[in-house]
Amino acid sequence: MHIRSDSFEHRQRLPAEFAAGQATADGFGFAPNRNPHLAWGDAPAGTKSFVLLCIDPDVPTVAEMVGKPGVLIPSGQPRCDFVHWAMVDIGAGVSQIVAGSCSDGVVPHGKTRPSGPAGARQGLNDYTGWFADDASMAGDWYGFDGPFPPPNDLRLHRYFFRLFALDIDHLTVPDRFTAAQVFEAMHGHVLDEVSIYATYSLNPQVKD
Repeated sequence: MHIRSDSFEHRQRLPAEFAAGQATADGFGFAPNRNPHLAWGDAPAGTKSFVLLCIDPDVPTVAEMVGKPGVLIPSGQPRCDFVHWAMVDIGAGVSQIVAGSCSDGVVPHGKTRPSGPAGARQGLNDYTGWFADDASMAGDWYGFDGPFPPPNDLRLHRYFFRLFALDIDHLTVPDRFTAAQVFEAMHGHVLDEVSIYATYSLNPQVKD
């Protein structure tokens, strides 16, 4: 199985078009937040559905340092995952997702019914927790919402788009599901996995 994108090159910078945050004249603000194009093929025999996840494994673990004036987050700080997208029940006949077809712009309080392939279901991303205490943004953030790494972070973030081929056509997860529940539910049903990643940073000191 293979996966590719017309929106970015593997291991190269993600264009700001496909991010949630970007540099602005006044500092930093929201970006176009369009989902990137993805295409795949050569799924194994017996594939009945696909699962797609987008995960950033480079998120700082000391939240109090994020965006703090005069503070730089060291690249060696321990990191954790941040989920940007979780989609299940993608039909076996689907072989691509068009750029901007599932997300086009930042929606305060999150997208409640994001677009996607017919029959597919999209779960919560981790902006749900990040904005939980912000009355202007809090809500259930479903579907894809792109990168907005801390501008004061010295680490280049990576965004892995992971595609799983499953031997079942429907994954047993609740309507309000998370990536953690996806991993648990698809245990024993994965026929193959492929991934591709892009990088992104809002810190001008960080180079590829």
